[in-house]
Amino acid sequence: MALTHLDRLEAESIAILRETVAVCRRPVMMYSVGKDSSVMLALARKAFAPGPLPFPLLHIATGWDFAAVIAHRDAVAAAHGAELIVRSGAERLNPFTTGIERYSRAMLIEPLRAALIEGGYDAAIGGGRRDEEKSRAKERIYSFRGRGGGWDPRHQRPEPWNLLNGRLHEGESLRVFPLSNWTERDVWDYAAREQVPLVPLYFAGVRPTIERDGLLLMVDDPAAVELKPGEAIVERRVRFRTMGCWPLTGAHESDAVTVEQVVAEVAAARSSERAGRKVDGQASASMEAKKKEGYF
Repeated sequence: MALTHLDRLEAESIAILRETVAVCRRPVMMYSVGKDSSVMLALARKAFAPGPLPFPLLHIATGWDFAAVIAHRDAVAAAHGAELIVRSGAERLNPFTTGIERYSRAMLIEPLRAALIEGGYDAAIGGGRRDEEKSRAKERIYSFRGRGGGWDPRHQRPEPWNLLNGRLHEGESLRVFPLSNWTERDVWDYAAREQVPLVPLYFAGVRPTIERDGLLLMVDDPAAVELKPGEAIVERRVRFRTMGCWPLTGAHESDAVTVEQVVAEVAAARSSERAGRKVDGQASASMEAKKKEGYF
């Protein structure tokens, strides 16, 4: 039987997951609750069936997560009997009033590094894809990190013929990307084929929004928003291509309410889904800079 494109991607990802569990002492899977981590979780369940997941799920929650994301996270973890670890920063900064660089470090980078050190994890499995963003295109499947989780793109190991070398030197750890060779379209096609449950915000619905700093923001908590002069909360039919903190993640107007309609939108898109992430939009807080500090 001839393998389809999705079959080959699935087989590659499952092999990466099994290899990681085989060679690493204490892996953990990052679970952001987005479409990529949802597909990655489905792959992991298939890779290790009929047994339980051989690693816990780790979610870095900022306190500014969409309510729908938290509800979906808890429901999925409970449904699959997965061990869910939730970590947050030591302080709860307001993204509306805090600079992006400080917010990213305190709410995303520092709690992630602390959680990985506290758990003694030598491998953190994430859903990053090379087509998402230019610094992620530099990543190997096995991305080696130094002490503190810092990433140096110049000091990575070659992976000829997809051969993976998971041997760690003292102080090193791994970030593992089983979806490296997937595209946004592949993720959606696989989610449709495998009927992977996704956060409803990925599909169009009438939601309260404001326009701010070039983004169309969904007002997930009206009490947390102080409207500026000229701003008004307007009901719009929108959906999201990516999930992040709701004050920093832009939606776009859409009528796509089915997977097929979303796939058609994705096929016609000419920008990365992360274009709506404010945390990636400033040079001082760029993805590559954050990764060098220890972010995913």
